[in-house]
Order: sequence, then structure tokens, then C-alpha cells
Amino acid sequence: MSTTSMTRPGGERSWLAAPPPAPRLPDDEARRRYPRLRFQVFMGIFIGYAGFYLIRNNISLVSKILLDGGRINKTGIGLIANAVLIAYGFSKFFMAMISDRSNARYFMPLGLVLSAVANLVVAFVPAVSGSLAVFAIVMFINGWFQGMGWPPAGRVLVHWFSTNERGWKTSIWNCAHNVGGMGVGAAAAWGLALTGDDWHAAFWLPALIAIVVAAVAFALIRDTPASVGLPPIEEYRDDPAKVASDTSELERLSYWRIVIEHVFKNRAMLLLAFANVFVYALRYGVLSWAPTYLSQVHRVSVAKGIAGFSLFELAGLVGTLACGWASDRIFRGNRTRTGVTFLIGAGVFLVLYWLAPVGTPYWLLMVHLFFIGAFIYGPVMLIGLQAIDMSAAHVAGTSAGFTGLFGYVLGATMASTGVGYVAEHFGWYVTYGMLVAFVVVAVILLALIGPEERRLIEAHRVRSGKQ
Repeated sequence: MSTTSMTRPGGERSWLAAPPPAPRLPDDEARRRYPRLRFQVFMGIFIGYAGFYLIRNNISLVSKILLDGGRINKTGIGLIANAVLIAYGFSKFFMAMISDRSNARYFMPLGLVLSAVANLVVAFVPAVSGSLAVFAIVMFINGWFQGMGWPPAGRVLVHWFSTNERGWKTSIWNCAHNVGGMGVGAAAAWGLALTGDDWHAAFWLPALIAIVVAAVAFALIRDTPASVGLPPIEEYRDDPAKVASDTSELERLSYWRIVIEHVFKNRAMLLLAFANVFVYALRYGVLSWAPTYLSQVHRVSVAKGIAGFSLFELAGLVGTLACGWASDRIFRGNRTRTGVTFLIGAGVFLVLYWLAPVGTPYWLLMVHLFFIGAFIYGPVMLIGLQAIDMSAAHVAGTSAGFTGLFGYVLGATMASTGVGYVAEHFGWYVTYGMLVAFVVVAVILLALIGPEERRLIEAHRVRSGKQ
């Protein structure tokens, strides 16, 4: 039986499978309902994805309590945190393969609820926190369920928002992780205040909130326009996709075969995946080590170093929105040129940050750090968007998940372990020289995609009658 069918024995459809098309609504009714439903599903994936950040990796919020209580050491906390990161990277790809054949309305809330359950297990099952191995396993499972957040959101974006608007819409949606990141801090602090600093509250209270968020997401999300009787987004906005989608493949080929043809044998997807390794290594290489670098090299206080960390994240919010807007309005949908431009900007300010002499005013270091964050977070968002843009709609989530697999498993690991090793044995000067080299490699890899994307853009303009 084809892996695309998602049917039970006897031919009965699974409740999780993508719904069949509903009867087509009259044109007047479709035009009336389309704007409202687009806003509704967008809010569903925005709120839903923010919910995942409430329960992603909460051990970092209570690490000091655990360390002071002697329940776990720094190595243990690092192992648990990395278990989530590695699981998330793999899940983002493998769960995307299921997501592309599933109903986003069910898939995203289900992942959020399962992740919340994992956090409730941490909070209420004493055996979990009593063993480092068990704690890491449960958090690995949590990281796997976390991988059910991005792929259905990507599916919704590609089906409800067309090519010439998707950069701006995706950049706004991407801000959900900043909203969730702020929310988890508030929820954890509330829980600790209610329980007298009982660390378990940083897991169970955000988990309960996440379950409520999952219910809201389920109420708002609809899988595709066709599932509610509306025409495809390309028809509604008169804006054809960059890559035509041959959905008959779903009947003729196994889904794994489709993935091999559209992802593993797709030169552009491979280049995007490898570029993402260096983009993520740069992002986390600067961000994670900013407090240490600033304190050791520029002799600033720990508090000021942490402020630099926070400023970098705030800059990412600004940069993501700017990148999405620029890719649609200035670069007219050419994600490669947008990404290369932003990476060059990140490289310029990274060099200024690296070569700033000891005694450089703190405010100037913060300016450099702000613009590194603003420029690097654009490509972080853009590579996933570019994977969606350059894929057929029925494998869009899998393609984006493939780039995420490389970014998290290889790039983030390179940033944590690799940067730490180089800094320890060769010093910060060599370390930042290596990070500048990462920028150069990422620019080259993205530039190699340029001709293929230009061909797709020209074909898109011909089909849309704009040439």
C-alpha cells in the first residue's frame, strides 16, 4: 500500500489524513469568505506555534534552582538541553513527511498537546527528575513532539498565501517564536511565585497554558482552501506558484520516493540545507557565547553581557520583519538575493565586532551586536521560506524540514561544541575569524542557488502574465 494513502485496512480514511476537497462554493461566496478565513488560519498557526515555545526547553529557566539544590550538574543540564535540540532537528524533517499528508488543523494541535504531556510528566513523575538518563529521554521525546509545529504551519502558509506575498506573511508568522519566548518566561515566573520557587511549576503551568493554546489553534486552523470549498490561492490571487505541483504523484508513487525525487535529488534543496548549517552556526555561535566573549575580552559585567544576548534576540525580531518585507517588495520574490544581501550585512558588523579593540565603548559593541542579530535572523527565516517557494506544494513542509534538520543537528552543534572548542584551544580571535568564514561559505552556497531561482521566477512571471 502506498505510504501516501493514510488509510486504515478496508480503505477507511484516517482522521489525521488531509481532508478531501469540499464542494466548491459560488464565486461571490468564495470572495466573501476568503479574506476572513486567511486571517483566521494565520492567527491559528501564529498562536499555535507560539504555544510550542512555552514548553520547548524549560530546563534552562530553572537550571540555577536545580544546580543549587544539587539535583543535577552543569554537564547534565547541557545533555538534557542537547537532547531536545537533536530530537527537534530530526523530527522537523521526519514529522514534516507526515505533516505534508496530514490535516494541519489536527496535526499542529496534536503535537502541542503531546509536548505538553511530556512536560507534565517531567513535573509530576518523580522518577523522571531522579535519573539523568530518564530526564534526557523524556525531553528527547518532548523535542520530537516539538517537531510537529513548524511543518503544518509551513503547509498552511504555502496553501493560503501566494508567492508574491509569502515573504512578508512568513516573517510576521515567524515572530510567533519571540512571542512564545517571552510568554514562557512570564508563565514560569508566575508558576515559581505561586509555588515558592518549586522548579516543577516551570514545566506544569506552561504545559497547561499550551493545552489551552492547542484548543484555540484547533478552532482557528483550516487545512487548505479546497477543504472548505474555496479555490486554490494561486487562482484567488492570480499568482501562480514558482513550482507546479503534480499531485497525481501521491497516487502513483510512495511518499518516500517522492521525497527522494523532490528533496534528496534536488540540488537547490541540498545547497539550502548546507547553507543553513553555517547560518545556524553563525546565529548560535555569536548569540550563545556573547556574554562570555564580552566579559572575557571586553571586561564587561555579566549583567551587561546578558543584556547583549537579549539585544541580539530583539534585533532578530526587527531583522526578520525587514527581511520578509524586502524579499517581497524590493527583491520581488528573489529570496537568494535577499539572503545574500543580509548575510553580507551580518558579515560587515561581525568583522567590526570581532576587530573592536579592548576599550571600545560598550554602547558601540551593542550597536555591532544589534546589527549582527538583525541581519542574521533574516536568512534564518528565509531559508525555510525559500525551501517552501522552490518546492511543489505537496512536499513543501518536508523540504523546509530537511533544511531545518541540517541547521539544528549540524549547525547548532557546531556553534555550541565547535565554537567552545576553538575558543578554548585557539582563542577568541581565531574563533571570530572562523565565524566570518562561515558567512563567506553561506554566501557562496546561497549564490549557487541564484540561477535556478531566477529561472523559476521568470517562469512564474510568464505564467502570471507579467512579462
